[in-house]
Amino acid sequence: METYSNRQTWEVDLHPDHACGGPLDMVLCVEAESRTLLTFEDDVNSRPEDEDPDDAITVPMTLSFVLPPLHLGPDLLVLATDIAAVGGTELPLQVSSVDRVAAVTDAAERTVNIEGRVELALSRIYLGQDLEVLCEMLDRAREVCEFLLDRAPAWLGEF
Repeated sequence: METYSNRQTWEVDLHPDHACGGPLDMVLCVEAESRTLLTFEDDVNSRPEDEDPDDAITVPMTLSFVLPPLHLGPDLLVLATDIAAVGGTELPLQVSSVDRVAAVTDAAERTVNIEGRVELALSRIYLGQDLEVLCEMLDRAREVCEFLLDRAPAWLGEF
């Protein structure tokens, strides 16, 4: 928790059960600013009990997929296109990479990061509604993990 902004962040490290120990890390992160939570609380308290809170008050949820440095990194355009189909509209994904060179004589090591970000309506969480949307998004995240795990050995030079 950041004390200077009162922003709260909850992070959960996840991975498919058959991939304990690598090579993929998945981090689920939900961020909530105190102003957002106070606005939502004011909205709930200002309405009659039988009226639902406003759906416009949201918090971001980010899913990050991180692979170790890759010796034979993928073509990023092909990866971005392929993985967009896996994530679908439920989990829009962005692909980025960083090439690191330790010394002038060393080959570059490419680290690939994939991130998906969705907005969650606090009212739906509060009321326990639309949980199937959240479940569908997490199912898509599992499919992204499987996609990456299937291809990671080739990128890591293990084949």
